[in-house]
Amino acid sequence: MAFSVLQNLLFCVPKAAVLHGKSVGFAAQKSRFRNVKTQLSIFKRFIFTKRNKKSSLFH
Repeated sequence: MAFSVLQNLLFCVPKAAVLHGKSVGFAAQKSRFRNVKTQLSIFKRFIFTKRNKKSSLFH
């Protein structure tokens, strides 16, 4: 019984630390994805705006 309690204590502390690290990692990954997604939409808007301006000059 005492061995089981000790085993649970030794397992739960590292488990909590690992889970916290995973959630922090996922939050950072989500933040990077959101930033890239925003930059991509700005880049696409810039490219299509440039292309439309050039094509209107030639018509």
